[in-house]
Amino acid sequence: MPENFFERLPDAAQAEVIEKLGQAPGGFVERIVTQGQATPAGQWYEQTTDEFVLLLRGAATLRFEDEAQDRELRQGDYLWIEAGRRHRVTWASQAEITLWLAVHFRR
Repeated sequence: MPENFFERLPDAAQAEVIEKLGQAPGGFVERIVTQGQATPAGQWYEQTTDEFVLLLRGAATLRFEDEAQDRELRQGDYLWIEAGRRHRVTWASQAEITLWLAVHFRR
């Protein structure tokens, strides 16, 4: 029986929730739910995998360390983040849930 990505969303009012939905030798898939959370100041994500991230609901801004401006993301926007490229979420909507699909690939 199929599951629905938009159903049974975890409560993210207090903290971001990352759920691993599946994995294989070449990578894994996550559902990320936020509600106003941002990456703490001075902290950067630097992954060993390439990541395709799709914002399905809500709004957020993301900053790459090598760019001067934040990138605004709204429903339907997606990014490819190469392994090792430092990035952080600088803002996410607090008024609504922000729902992300993240697919990580190993080269």
